[in-house]
Amino acid sequence: MPGMMPQMPGMMPGMVSPIGAYPMPTVPYPPSGGMIPGGPVVEEGPQVPGMLPLEQSYIENILRLNRGKVATIYMTFENNVQWNAKCFRGCIEAAGRDHIILSDPKTGKRYLLLMVNVDYVTFDEPIAYDYPGYLAPPVRQR
Repeated sequence: MPGMMPQMPGMMPGMVSPIGAYPMPTVPYPPSGGMIPGGPVVEEGPQVPGMLPLEQSYIENILRLNRGKVATIYMTFENNVQWNAKCFRGCIEAAGRDHIILSDPKTGKRYLLLMVNVDYVTFDEPIAYDYPGYLAPPVRQR
């Protein structure tokens, strides 16, 4: 019928194909290593091993820098009548955006802890926390 949108195979009668219904904006793809004119400019400094760029100073990245160190993680669990707060002590094995994997060196037990419950983390040794622009105070040895 004139004026009707094309129907694609497998579509029920009366359904309209989205193809051609709306004009699709065309986005030019730059050649490899190129830039789109007027696109965002992201300045990147030199990458230094063991250091985080300022915009990546998230807790999971700081925990990753301290992988292998023993930490105490203090957590609270809302609406839990059995235990509202709990401490976990162990070696940091891994950390992601929403979790920490901790292992207890005494028992070999591993814990998968959710970041949403973390209140704070303590270490018994200096924390690896270096990124450009951050000047760490000198560590005093006892």
